[in-house]
Amino acid sequence: MSGINDNSGILIIAEHRQGELRPASLELVTAAQGVRRAGEKVTVALIGAAPQKLVPAVSVAGIDEIITVQVAAPEFEPDLMEAAVNALIEARKPSIVLVPHSIDAFGYAAAIAAKKGYGFSSDVFQIEYHGDVLVATRGGYGQKVNIEVEFPGKSIALLTIRGNVYKPPEGTAAPSVSSLAVAAVPSRVRSLEFIEPPPSDDVDMTAAEFILSIGRGIGEEANVQKFRDLADKLGATLGCSRPIADAGWLPKSRQVGQSGKTASACKLYIAMGISGAIQHLAGMKHVSTIIAINSDAAASIFSVARYGVVADIFEMADALQERSS
Repeated sequence: MSGINDNSGILIIAEHRQGELRPASLELVTAAQGVRRAGEKVTVALIGAAPQKLVPAVSVAGIDEIITVQVAAPEFEPDLMEAAVNALIEARKPSIVLVPHSIDAFGYAAAIAAKKGYGFSSDVFQIEYHGDVLVATRGGYGQKVNIEVEFPGKSIALLTIRGNVYKPPEGTAAPSVSSLAVAAVPSRVRSLEFIEPPPSDDVDMTAAEFILSIGRGIGEEANVQKFRDLADKLGATLGCSRPIADAGWLPKSRQVGQSGKTASACKLYIAMGISGAIQHLAGMKHVSTIIAINSDAAASIFSVARYGVVADIFEMADALQERSS
């Protein structure tokens, strides 16, 4: 990216809701560390009615500075957010601006990039330099391919980063804290109330340490119980790929993947009858040990598995049941 090293570093726009920092904000710190170049600073911006209250939550390793920006609205309003982020970029001239890929970002990120002529890419899951060229990788064609995006002629790139791709940094820090005053702007929206989703009595896949996941290879709904029994016998949490959830064979809360849950705490993941589409692999990024069982030796799942077994999943299920008795 031409001219990118002339700017002052990487700016992260943190998100919060009802007074709590959203976890994706800290994931961006790790993303920033991966592309930070010598002499560049990583700065986190807190924008809200009382941003100073969130300073302790973002005082983590890898941050050099926190900037607080006070605006009139206690909750997210796109007009106010757009004005504040514009002011921050104008004041700091960062080379890269990182924003969580979220419903909030949809309301202002693309608008800023389009109006100001910045480089832009959304739903990014990898950022790196190829020499002096910044490259952002995102999915395309329904997540069937990966697309590398460059920003020729752009001195600033604004990227929305897919959640649950980067692990939050460990350890605390004491970054410098400053503030930026921005001009008041009228807003076209008002936040009236939060309506919490009804509590779920199903499992939390993000907290499961051992997952046995099933895919299209099980054939029909009647076979789900066989693998549910196996998961119970092994002490695993039963998960699934998108086709199983879409068919209603298991609740959506059991789906692992880009449009489902990320197995962020999982240490052992057994994938049975799962081909390994990009969407599903996105939910397994942090798993240290993946065991894939599939009758198709060319299945994509084997490319990420530590151990692979080319076999009939029903025969393997019977063998595992027998050995676990």
